[in-house]
Amino acid sequence: MSVLSGIRVLDFSRYIAGPYCASILADLGADVIRIEPVAGGEDRLLVPVTEEGQGALFLQMNRNKRSLAIDMASKEVEPILSRLIATADVVVTNMPVDALKRQGLDRERLVAVRPDIITTNLSAFGQSEALRAKTGFDAVAQAISGAAYLGGSEDAPSRAASSYVDYGTGLAGAMGTLAALIERMKSGKGQDVQASLLATAMTFINAAHIEAAAKGTDRQPWGNRSPFSGPSDFFATLDGFIAVQVVGNVMFQRWARLIGRPELAGDPRFASDSMRGLNGEQLSVFMRAWCEGKSTAEALALLARAGIPAGPVYSPRESLTAPDIAASGVLHPTEVAGAPAPLPLAELLVRFGDSATGIRSAAPMVGEHSAAILESLGLSAQEIAVLFARHLVGAPERRGMAKAAGSPRP
Repeated sequence: MSVLSGIRVLDFSRYIAGPYCASILADLGADVIRIEPVAGGEDRLLVPVTEEGQGALFLQMNRNKRSLAIDMASKEVEPILSRLIATADVVVTNMPVDALKRQGLDRERLVAVRPDIITTNLSAFGQSEALRAKTGFDAVAQAISGAAYLGGSEDAPSRAASSYVDYGTGLAGAMGTLAALIERMKSGKGQDVQASLLATAMTFINAAHIEAAAKGTDRQPWGNRSPFSGPSDFFATLDGFIAVQVVGNVMFQRWARLIGRPELAGDPRFASDSMRGLNGEQLSVFMRAWCEGKSTAEALALLARAGIPAGPVYSPRESLTAPDIAASGVLHPTEVAGAPAPLPLAELLVRFGDSATGIRSAAPMVGEHSAAILESLGLSAQEIAVLFARHLVGAPERRGMAKAAGSPRP
């Protein structure tokens, strides 16, 4: 049995943080229903990869979910939504407070429908009076936290290629939701779970804030090189680049012997991780010289024998065929309607030995499950047909979405 079997989640969120939070709950076995406009949410279209234009981000964030496409602006569907909310354990949103109220998704209204409901809202800046109306995306949070500054160069700041703030906020939301479900089992009471992009961004680079406050340090951009140990950088080989990260005195001694410079282990400039970080550019010079004339495979083999953590710098396409990644089972080939081949969706970040978790079905078409969900709420076939005819509820033009390889959705 799945970990969250019997738990129903309504997902009103869009883009990454909220949908990722809900997808984790879906991977753990919850019945997650994505509520979206009759024509579908705009987040379906980012990075389109299928014939229907569904995007890569959407396919990742919405696997294992069902779709109910409904006109939330219509007064006529309010009773239907209330009936659906009454069946839900969790409601996931990612809107400012004012937007939640306009949509009728504020906690006061939801609790009136189901007193023990858990509300999980992932906002940009949190719920303080001064900030709760502000909107923002991942890059904004990276920028204001100081991460984009430190990760760039002297000429320009640089955001990370991955929207790690969004993903981290989704993880935080899922963690908080799971804790709230446990608390409800004990007390019978629901919880209001809050997470924000700002809190995630500040948390993930908090060591830099602590150092700045404690020592008055004003770190300059460090790009790919770590300021806390060394050598820790990316280095060119004859046919590509490799990442190398040396941490600790014992490992540094092994590295120094490997490159033929054992005397560096006794050099006061490199006496500790902090000193090696401070003088890391000189260590990178030594490492670049060692890499010259070596292929990526040759350099990595020598580093592995010396017990030095290192790896090749791959493009996303190269990652797909990398032996280590294939062996890990992280990517799950999933059949998606309109895609030329099964698509590699990243599995749930944690594994359970005795529970059925992971990817069971691809992201749904717009309104793919509208009829079934409405029927489960007690609406008759005639009532449902009227809603479709009046475009208050949407359904896909083509049905029968392909399932992920493996067992079908229960």
